[in-house]
Amino acid sequence: MSKKVMPKSFLPYSLIILCVLLLNCCSAQIENNSIVQINPNHFEGADIQRIQSAIDAAKGTTNNIVIPSRNANGTNIWLLDSAILLPSNMTVILDNCTLQLSDKCRDNMFRSNNVGVGITNSVWNKNISIIGIGDVYLKGANNPRATGDAHRTLALDPAEEKKVGNWRVSYASDAGKEGIKQKGDWRNIMILMAYVDGFKLKNVNIENAHAWAVSFERTINAEISDIRFNCPETQIVNGKEVFVANRDGIDLRHGCKNFRIDNVSGITGDDFIALSTLAIYSESPESGSINSTMVSTRTWRGTEDDTEQIFITNIVCKSSTRAIAIRANDVASINNVYINGVMFNGGHNAMLVGGKGYGHDSQPGKINNIHAMNITGDGQSLIRIEEAISNCSFINGIYRGVGDDIIIYKKINKSETSNIVSKNLIKIQK
Repeated sequence: MSKKVMPKSFLPYSLIILCVLLLNCCSAQIENNSIVQINPNHFEGADIQRIQSAIDAAKGTTNNIVIPSRNANGTNIWLLDSAILLPSNMTVILDNCTLQLSDKCRDNMFRSNNVGVGITNSVWNKNISIIGIGDVYLKGANNPRATGDAHRTLALDPAEEKKVGNWRVSYASDAGKEGIKQKGDWRNIMILMAYVDGFKLKNVNIENAHAWAVSFERTINAEISDIRFNCPETQIVNGKEVFVANRDGIDLRHGCKNFRIDNVSGITGDDFIALSTLAIYSESPESGSINSTMVSTRTWRGTEDDTEQIFITNIVCKSSTRAIAIRANDVASINNVYINGVMFNGGHNAMLVGGKGYGHDSQPGKINNIHAMNITGDGQSLIRIEEAISNCSFINGIYRGVGDDIIIYKKINKSETSNIVSKNLIKIQK
């Protein structure tokens, strides 16, 4: 039986046809991907409306939006009048873009959508990510309406207020306006997550936050990496330098567990990283109140509100106060915190372990298993201890400050602590 042989001249044509078909398939796939890549430029309205519309469209479909560098309004900035609210299973990709709070805004930049004004019974959100690609900038307002925490009174000229003895003040354009709240609150936090299981924040620059830059309440399983802060305690508003209070970098409040914080650098006006369970008997205890620096309840629910299993690595920072501060109250525990690699330049100490003055004193052993190594810093001491901590170690430290002691005990006798190991700590001339 004879076999049909394909002519040799047909082979090149068949290959060409095959290549064309493959290219068409690839082009169609690329086109399809561009269609499903949801970004705010596909929607109408103000910047915040378009971003929120993109999130609403992505919810339950792609679960992913991209905010590009170029805004369809012809600018290279996304100006926000209120918070971007993030639901479960949502990834926001920030592609070489700049987001800034507008001078009209008195709100967060990002907040989990399960908390806010009037929300008294929050449900848990899951799997929220904010991922930067390239150069991403998150900026506070040029002329912020309010700054500082819930204890700060708004002031147009904080320096003049301090001269007459009013120390707990912070700059705000809302200062003195009738019918407008004259204290700070949780809305001044730039990124606020509460009751979230699974959170990622990566590769962003944060500038001039209105108070704490990033704060967590009852958040578990979080990864924070490659963050750069430029949040000094003053900024220029209308050509004048003004004081902005409570510019922490990263804050962990009630019930934060299983955190990895890595490769964070920059400048903050207040604590660079703070683990704090504070003043549960003061301020407004309800969720959703604007009379607090916490959006969730201050009510203590037991060990589920302890902060534990926190890993902090590769920190390079300058702060007016401290690189890492750990504070608790009489019922809370902060435990199993592992720190490796801190270079600190600034005011008080590289580390504060147990800080008084924020409610009832921590009880013996409530702060335990804090293990820090490879710490370099100046200030009044390398490490300051103010509470009856236990089972802690401080290994491989270099102190470059002017104080007499590398570790100092203040407001507490060293004998009230237990099983504190210090090894290879040296003092050198700056």
